[in-house]
Amino acid sequence: MDLKSLTLLVEIIDAGNLSEAARRLKVSRANISYHLSRLEQSIGLQLVRRTTRRIEPTEIGLRLYEHGRAIRNELLAAQESVSSLGQSLQGRVRVSVPSGYGQWVMADWLLDFKRLYPGIVLDVMFENRVEDLMRDEVDIAVRVMSEPPQNLVARDMGVLRYVACVSAAYAQEHGVPEQLSDLRTAPLITAAVVGRQLRVAAYLDEERHEVLLEPTLISENFLFLRQAVLAGLGVGLVPDYLVQDDVRQGTLVTALDAWRLSIFGTNMYMLYMPDHHHTRATSTFIDFMLARARTAEVDCAPCPSNTHS
Repeated sequence: MDLKSLTLLVEIIDAGNLSEAARRLKVSRANISYHLSRLEQSIGLQLVRRTTRRIEPTEIGLRLYEHGRAIRNELLAAQESVSSLGQSLQGRVRVSVPSGYGQWVMADWLLDFKRLYPGIVLDVMFENRVEDLMRDEVDIAVRVMSEPPQNLVARDMGVLRYVACVSAAYAQEHGVPEQLSDLRTAPLITAAVVGRQLRVAAYLDEERHEVLLEPTLISENFLFLRQAVLAGLGVGLVPDYLVQDDVRQGTLVTALDAWRLSIFGTNMYMLYMPDHHHTRATSTFIDFMLARARTAEVDCAPCPSNTHS
């Protein structure tokens, strides 16, 4: 067994099937299959189990894969160290951020990072999906959730607070929710997950309550949700960062301020694979974003109360 064969095994298992491995390596599928068979023959053991759609490593295949990944990552680190000598920091960082928090809060952080490191290619996706977070085209994902997946490294980026709020005109005409149960019947404006019932978890003096919601206006675009609340179309249940300025200015008023509200979770996490090789660009990005998140957490007090009475 040589290093080239071991690297090939890593690429095949990472790809999930021979066709995808061939596409990534820009060779034919037959070529990949031939070299994999030669490697298995030289060892005398089956390294992967082939199905019509995917391949799965055998026990010995998984062991070799783990060794191969470690070796490949060390080689990548060595190559990067050599190529970066005497140069500004370069590389590519592929990151997936939530559509609302990413645009409203993280956008300035991302732009500041790009100004500081112009040689780094920053590839940013604004999306909210949770399933299959760490796809091959993503190095880092930022998500709001109650508990991060156990198979990923999760770095805490702070607490996310939700508020119930309405426009000043709506409050004057219809009043505001006074009881948690009022959210069941109010014209509710919020985000939702397709195919999943929407529930709000609410905490009062550490006692947890839960209410099933039936929104009348739903969107993943939080800027649109803010516009809808400002237009007086109902009660917004949105993250506080989205409406803090509006509450301070008095154009929106909050309700149920004694409650701590949560829909998708109360924490923001930065997620990445535990065994993923981090280039200097990626490591620098992680450190930069975590530092900005810590600063924002210190500077950002809970949304000030401006409850309509």
